[in-house]
Amino acid sequence: MADLKVKFCGKEFSNPTVLASGVLGVTAASWKNVVSSGAGGITTKSVWFNEHKGHPNPTIITTPSYMMNAVGLPDAGVEKAKSEINEYLKAKPAPLIVSIVGGRTDEFVKIAEQIAQLDIDIIEVNISCPNVESEFGKPFACVADDAKTVTAKVKAAVKKLNPNISVIVKLSPNTEDIVKIANSCAQAGADGFCLINTLGPGLAINLETRMPILANKVGGISGPAIKPLAVKLVNDVFRAVKLPIIGTGGVTTGEDALEMMMAGAILVGVGSAVYYRGIDCFSKITNEMNEWCDKNGVKSLTEIIGSVKR
Repeated sequence: MADLKVKFCGKEFSNPTVLASGVLGVTAASWKNVVSSGAGGITTKSVWFNEHKGHPNPTIITTPSYMMNAVGLPDAGVEKAKSEINEYLKAKPAPLIVSIVGGRTDEFVKIAEQIAQLDIDIIEVNISCPNVESEFGKPFACVADDAKTVTAKVKAAVKKLNPNISVIVKLSPNTEDIVKIANSCAQAGADGFCLINTLGPGLAINLETRMPILANKVGGISGPAIKPLAVKLVNDVFRAVKLPIIGTGGVTTGEDALEMMMAGAILVGVGSAVYYRGIDCFSKITNEMNEWCDKNGVKSLTEIIGSVKR
């Protein structure tokens, strides 16, 4: 059996699979259940400062090759999140990454200041949401200067309150130059990255009604179909910016996870696989990783991180 333990931002994970944000990431009970199902770590659903309603149903469609969602990041707000986080921390069976989201820079900072008072491991700054400070509503993830500003201010706030907490930035594929955005965040003090967020938006049409299936009309695309793009962008950022990466996007099997790690990821975010393979997808994926390692003489996953030859 290979050694599946990895270190990310100084924290040890028993294996590289982590629950991706937005999937089963609402309560302490669900997080504990995911860990008991084999996950090496947890990422919470993105936390807003105040309650955020999200979009009306229907919000999700699934196909054999992709999922599309327009849930609109619903959340009960930071106080409810803190309650669930504190409950999880009583036992803390695995490292906890808390994802935060906001429409303005000051909202990110306010949420980070609340979360940084807790004994968590990592804050993930989800900059893929609409930026209400932008004249055109562009997400922070699409404008290098905006991404840099948010990262710098969140990092400064967290460092002041709890320097043991690392700050990583969740990057979007929906930008002309993801490496430029990553470099800006690195210059602002980011400790690492999570990529990619959903692709799109996409549109699915009901053939009978000739209307969009989703109430929001369009939605973000995830699932197996986006994995090749995720692997490519992870490798692009890995080669350009020497900071640790959580690679996510379509990982469904152990082979997918190994491919993501060869591209440069240390941790692998798992989300849509919960739908395609069940909640025990985490243990299935790690078992498949072990089988591959045994067949190929790999004793530790650290041997393969960033090993793709280009």
